[in-house]
Amino acid sequence: MENPTQFVQWLRSVAPYIHAFRGKTFVIAFPGELVAAGALPVLAHDLSLLHALGIKVVVVHGSRPQVAEQLALRNVEGRFTNGVRITDTAALECAKEAAGELRLDIEAAFSQGLPNTPMAHAAIHIISGNFVTARPMGVIDGVDLELTGITRKVDAETIHALLGAGGLVLLSPLGFSPTGEAFNLTMEDVAVTAAISLHADKLVFISETPLMTDVTGREIRELSSHQAEAVLMANFLPEATAFYLKHCIKACHNGVPRAHIVPFEMDGSALLELFTHDGVGTMISHENLESLRQATIEDVGGIIKLIEPLEADGTLVKRGRELIEREIDLFSVIEHDGVIFGCAALYPFPEQKMAEMACLTVNPEVQAQGDGERILKHMENRARALGLKQLFVLTTRTAHWFIKRGFVPATVDALPKDRQRMYNWQRRSQVLIKTL
Repeated sequence: MENPTQFVQWLRSVAPYIHAFRGKTFVIAFPGELVAAGALPVLAHDLSLLHALGIKVVVVHGSRPQVAEQLALRNVEGRFTNGVRITDTAALECAKEAAGELRLDIEAAFSQGLPNTPMAHAAIHIISGNFVTARPMGVIDGVDLELTGITRKVDAETIHALLGAGGLVLLSPLGFSPTGEAFNLTMEDVAVTAAISLHADKLVFISETPLMTDVTGREIRELSSHQAEAVLMANFLPEATAFYLKHCIKACHNGVPRAHIVPFEMDGSALLELFTHDGVGTMISHENLESLRQATIEDVGGIIKLIEPLEADGTLVKRGRELIEREIDLFSVIEHDGVIFGCAALYPFPEQKMAEMACLTVNPEVQAQGDGERILKHMENRARALGLKQLFVLTTRTAHWFIKRGFVPATVDALPKDRQRMYNWQRRSQVLIKTL
């Protein structure tokens, strides 16, 4: 192994996600283009890894290019209106043929047990069935969509039982009416209805589209559902991307906490999206994921994990768990999707109208994103709310960072008398003060 230390650090960094995701339900949908591109075996490996980590996985596949191929073989021209296929009897037979072949290919991919692959020693049962009830889409803008349908219901009770028994569930873009009719559905519609019905924790579209960008070409990594609606209304997104985004918004508005659009062109994109801070796609949430707030007793473990490396190298003074628990009301944290990425503590000295900000820490993985400055401003506001006039810090290594943000060097004599008595002359920390 070239860099065992880096591997250990990486493994530790994903541990919070593993703990957070265990036992959760993810609906993961992908288009037929992914299969056509030859990416199915790798995706099966990655989804099997999620299953091994205790995540309940429902897989939804698309079939647009495969249906088009079947139509071409039969010399039948495909018809569309507003991007939706008009499904006549011939097209429905092609959709059935494509779905059947894809289901077999997917089942085969999950049956691999090759040594030295993520599927080694895995015994995964992927189960499909008549879990989707549908109805005809009907006549839209004067066009009869014939056997093109829309999902009415997903059999959540049966699917939950199958997931609880350790299986993966596979849903195809076909649905059935109570009278036995079959309807051609969109993968996106099936996936959203499944996510809502199952009360899924995440809906993930592994898409053929590139990473979403705004009108200036800047990457869009995260949106609230309300921001996503504004992006959609601005009408600058490519049609396929807008179609995915519309379905993500619907999912979030109906109780799914997180929806993701992840390009499949990058190897391991699903894992990178789920187990790294920034991911590689666009995440849509019902509310903003990141919060900067006062800490609670439940945050003690996260704070300790965050500051331990800096205590070990001498950047921070060591604090035991008991001390942090006693002082937890003095801390503020930045939390992103349940993981703490930054913290600081505020110690007021009311008589002198001063406060000390201590233990300012940001996870090294996200230090270039301005979280340190956000925490600083938050602590300044907390100090102002207490009627304090000055904020001071004691630091051995980061004086320049604070000076750039309005702090000025001072002597120990400028500190409150109680803080002067606690000053550690062995550390000889620099004193910096900022007037609020």
